[in-house]
Order: sequence, then structure tokens, then C-alpha cells
Amino acid sequence: MAANALARAPEDTQTFPVLYYEDLSLGAHATLMRTVMEADLARFAEISGDTNPIHLCERYAQATRFGQRIAHGMFTASLISAILGTRLPGPGAVYLSQSLQFLAPVRIGDVVCATVEIVELVPERRRARLFCEARVDNRPVLEGEAWVAVPSRARR
Repeated sequence: MAANALARAPEDTQTFPVLYYEDLSLGAHATLMRTVMEADLARFAEISGDTNPIHLCERYAQATRFGQRIAHGMFTASLISAILGTRLPGPGAVYLSQSLQFLAPVRIGDVVCATVEIVELVPERRRARLFCEARVDNRPVLEGEAWVAVPSRARR
């Protein structure tokens, strides 16, 4: 997708389907896959200010228990945020909270498969609780849960 298209995406309701609370169901899930590239770590460090050398300096990282550079944990977690904001529930959902456990390192070149699944719906507050995980080569590297507020079709 071109940079111009990305800049327009938030205003273009045709880009992402809008799901309302009434559209959600237990077990609904969405997935996003991303290959971690060296440039991703550099950009994430610049944006976040997290310039820990374990992410950016090969010589430093070789002396750690990981033996090489690893991705920022929050870079991996940001894939969960991307799913929540664009796919499930998607545009209009408000991220309320997130718990995370980092289970294994993610390295440059890894293909991360992030998934969220609706595990609880609270109709009176239009809230959804989602199980969140990220896997590399089918092994979990991150898991947790998120709560989101979802707009109602009745309140449009």
C-alpha cells in the first residue's frame, strides 16, 4: 500500500470494515502476519525512543543471553494493537487495557503471527475481552488479554 493510501486510511471507511458491538460473537478471531525487518527495529526505536542496544547494536547483543539483536517487545505487541484497531473489532473500538507476557524473543527475519480472539462480551457496557497472542514458527512469543469498548449500531 502506498504511503498516500496509508495517510488516507483513517478517513476512508471503505478501507476497513466497521464492526459494531452487535456484530461481535464469542470465538471471532483475526490474525496479522509480519516479517520483522532490521528497518522495522530502527524505525520503532526512533518513534518510541527505546534505543536499547539489544535491539540496535549487533556487537552489544552478541554478549547477551540472546546472542543477537532482538525486536522490541512492544513492537511485537503493536501487532495486537494493529489488529484491534483495523480488523477486530476495528475502527471505532477504543483500547481500554492490555496485559502482556513476553514468552520468547523475536529476532530479525522472524515471521510473527499475531492473533486476537473474542473470549467475553459484556453487552451492558459494550465491552469485549480478547485473548491475544503472537507466535513465531508456531511457538508462543507473547500472550495476554485486551479489553476494548466497541461502538453500538444503535448509538450511531
